[in-house]
Amino acid sequence: MSRLIVVSNRVPLPDRNGQPPAGGLAVAVHSALKANGGIWMGWTGETVEEEPGPPTVREDGAISYVLTDLTQRDVDEYYNGFANRVLWPIFHMRLDLAEYARREMAGYFRVNRLFADRLVPMLQPDDVIWVHDYHLIPLADELRKRGVRNRIGYFLHIPWPPADILFAMPIYDTILRALSAYDLIGFQTDYDLENFIGCLQRDGAGDTLRAADGRQVTIGNNTGAGARIAAYGREFAAAAFPIGIDTAGFERLSAKVATREPVQAMRQSLGGRALIIGVDRLDYSKGIQQRIDAYERFLENNPADRGRVTMLQVAPKSRSEVPEYKAMQDAVATQCGQVNGRHGTIDWVPIRYVNRSLTRGLLAGLYREARVGLVTPLRDGMNLVAKEFVAAQDPADPGVLVLSRFAGAARELAGGAVFCNPYDTEQTASAIGQALSMPLEERQRRWERMIARLRDYDVAHWCRDYLGALRA
Repeated sequence: MSRLIVVSNRVPLPDRNGQPPAGGLAVAVHSALKANGGIWMGWTGETVEEEPGPPTVREDGAISYVLTDLTQRDVDEYYNGFANRVLWPIFHMRLDLAEYARREMAGYFRVNRLFADRLVPMLQPDDVIWVHDYHLIPLADELRKRGVRNRIGYFLHIPWPPADILFAMPIYDTILRALSAYDLIGFQTDYDLENFIGCLQRDGAGDTLRAADGRQVTIGNNTGAGARIAAYGREFAAAAFPIGIDTAGFERLSAKVATREPVQAMRQSLGGRALIIGVDRLDYSKGIQQRIDAYERFLENNPADRGRVTMLQVAPKSRSEVPEYKAMQDAVATQCGQVNGRHGTIDWVPIRYVNRSLTRGLLAGLYREARVGLVTPLRDGMNLVAKEFVAAQDPADPGVLVLSRFAGAARELAGGAVFCNPYDTEQTASAIGQALSMPLEERQRRWERMIARLRDYDVAHWCRDYLGALRA
């Protein structure tokens, strides 16, 4: 089997015992690299004043972790700038937050050239290259310019926007053209795939291939058919590959930690109250402020439930160097304080707000303890918190997932989750009430439907599915 070369913005390094960090993607990709041998390349997370020196290489059996530093200018323009102040807001349909600057765009392409220059000398003719996420869209095009003929795949972990949104970006056509250099483009959902094809068609740049009888030429995978596409003088494939989690591992972890001291302490502190939990990186796409509004509306609409339910919102800081994120951090803290001030009593705090990361084990235990998992992004590629919440539940007494219909996970968890529109405060408040009052039999029935899907298509299955399609 040919070597696998993985390229991502950051590299999750293994611990001293060679074990990858906890989390589905790192475990699955590490397993694929270990089986085939190969390289995982990315940024160290460190900055240097001068041009970065040669990449550092850490060997771990058949895997080479190749890490490069970046200058502060690189980070400001490539990462904080174009990637997170242009691509991220536009792909999440927040045109009002996108701030395009040619200098930052130039830095984005400069860093992608740096990655290409550092990767090319390490490649062997039969290597299969797998590039991840929005930071590195131009990488295949840069590799092709350097004569690389290897099979190159790309997976987008965030949503792909409709044409009218994408076309607001001044260099949308450059981004589309860069993606045509890949052999397989993976999206989280069929909706993202449809949006991508629609962008090519609307711009007249490409279309799906048709057979002699007029039918669309497709590629097959276990999650549905993708399409063969002709665009910018190339033919390539695109398909939906919804990423999963380490379902069995998370089920075991949640059961294991349920009796540990931190989880027991949380249970005791609740004093018999029902727990509603939300866990999100502090980001405007996650709908945290709208969620708090909906929870407060639930309390206002249901006076009898005041003092009988507690919401725990975990929201670690994220990209604090970007002004929009710093402003949101302050706004969420203020909002939680106002809700507690209006509705709290001497023995009850409506919202417990934690503005830092918690360990994976503690989160698993808290998910299992919660009666309701509140996952209400305004827009999300997938949202693995939703899947982890389901996997963490006690089969005998499972909690209920309240899920935004705008999360990619909604495409897989229909019939199990209680869907909500996070833009509709009243409707989300009603969904919270429905979840809290749901009978045990219905909770079990909904949970069984969701966990069956998560067990059948876990992250290892996703990894094999994608790489199988790329190699086929």
